[in-house]
Amino acid sequence: MGDPPLTYEQATAALTGPGGFFELATEDVLGEPMQVFANRPRSLRDLLIGAAQKGDGEYAVFDDAGERRVLTFGGLQQQVASVAAALADRGIGHGDRVAILAANCPEYILTFWACAAMGAVAVCFNGWWTRSEIEYALEATRPALLVADRLRLARLEGDDPGVPTIVVEDDFADLLAFAPDADLPGTPIAEDDPIVLQFTSGTTGRPKAAMVSHRSFISFVLAVFVIGARDSMLSGATPSAGGARLSVFPLFHLSGMQSSTVMSLMAGVKTVWPMGRFNPARVVQLTIDEGITAWNGTATHVYRLLAEPDIEGLDPGQLTSVAIGGSATTPELVRATEERFPHLVGTFGSGYGLTESGGLVSHATNAMLREAPDSVGYPLPTVEVRIIDDEGNDLPDGENGEICVRSPLVMLGYWDDPAADEAAFLPGRWLRTGDFGRMAGGRLHLASRLRDLILRGGENVYPTEVEQRLEEHPAVAEVAVHGVDHPTLVQEVKAVVVLNPGAEASADELTAFCAETLAYYKVPTIVEFRDEPLPRNATGKVVKAVLTGDAEPTFVEE
Repeated sequence: MGDPPLTYEQATAALTGPGGFFELATEDVLGEPMQVFANRPRSLRDLLIGAAQKGDGEYAVFDDAGERRVLTFGGLQQQVASVAAALADRGIGHGDRVAILAANCPEYILTFWACAAMGAVAVCFNGWWTRSEIEYALEATRPALLVADRLRLARLEGDDPGVPTIVVEDDFADLLAFAPDADLPGTPIAEDDPIVLQFTSGTTGRPKAAMVSHRSFISFVLAVFVIGARDSMLSGATPSAGGARLSVFPLFHLSGMQSSTVMSLMAGVKTVWPMGRFNPARVVQLTIDEGITAWNGTATHVYRLLAEPDIEGLDPGQLTSVAIGGSATTPELVRATEERFPHLVGTFGSGYGLTESGGLVSHATNAMLREAPDSVGYPLPTVEVRIIDDEGNDLPDGENGEICVRSPLVMLGYWDDPAADEAAFLPGRWLRTGDFGRMAGGRLHLASRLRDLILRGGENVYPTEVEQRLEEHPAVAEVAVHGVDHPTLVQEVKAVVVLNPGAEASADELTAFCAETLAYYKVPTIVEFRDEPLPRNATGKVVKAVLTGDAEPTFVEE
């Protein structure tokens, strides 16, 4: 008889315990003792140096209306060194901020890596911002340089942005040709130096700029490597070599910058970037032509790919994984994906994190999700989690409260906003996530965002719980639940529902479906049907402020 299969805990211990490939140690991080990966690069510049050893393999392939633009692992260091030298010639140095306002493109990635190499800070402007939002960010972050493409620069209507500007289409070639034989800068870089100012989603109010460090990026990548290695150990499968990853997340979001840009460099994996408006037919063809084996995108991206008629020409077995990020993965979407790709049944997991937490807090395997759909799994290695009440007291297992996180991944703080920092952090660098959840048996279960909590007649209603129930109905494609004012109850529960094409369901049918498993006070009293998709931001999250009339939709696909 063979050895018994490893448990989740045994696999984790083998990877992160003494002598493990991802061995953990306790070190001082910003004045607090934390677990860290003992064997780690100390800056993103170290990753660039290592990438040069991977030869002429393709690192990033950009498809621009059929034109193929390529960055290679072997050539990246030289290109980045030239751009960094050109930026230094323009007066940019360690700690200076370089704002990037552009669509996903090779120049964006090269500017980011140049900042990483010289200890500068890339300020990632949202590519869908309007003039007023761009002006706000320029004033708030005061960059020393702006790198922008023509389309987004035009939103300033010809006005001077107030900082020296490099136009991607007109000026960037000069940076690449500035010093073709330059070496990477030798400026000392500390692990806790910031590498990006990453704006929060801004689903309510003005977005804030989270300062994310070199340490955070590297810790994120190593934590994701642990997830992959552990899954392989538990399943007994050998990790597949080769292939490529689809990259559709915007570079101004952590998913685009961490996973598609930094993690792919560290792992030596090719990424493929469709440029311009998302075209599912073109993406299917790119999947075939470029040998893409992993699809990564928001729920919206994956829905559109599954509905694309040209998908019939794709060998389902080519894809070894489909990962959905940016927002919660619905049971309906998992069912639809597994129907198209039967060999991926049982492979879908779910992670939880936010910009301020450095992208990840926990990860649930498929088995954990089958046991409890609201589970987001065990905290990742190096990540600590507390659940607190309104007075800041720790709560026992099973009780809902605010989720607080501490880890090397957590942001340094908000840029130039001490009041926001004071509200975000408890003593000991514990980050208040603004999310509601509970711990049970070491696993984290997510309830809702605090700001989304519905207070109905003295009872708390967590929108996520109601949304998950409605998503189980076969007619429902998308749903968002929020509170609306009520004269005596304070709030009542409203569901905004998008049905699957050709499906039918009445409000009474859906409320009766909810009542089968939910307490009476959680059942929606108002059901609104919409014909168009729910409003989402660029990272796939539903913007409930648009549904409530408190904000205008600003997402524009270009």
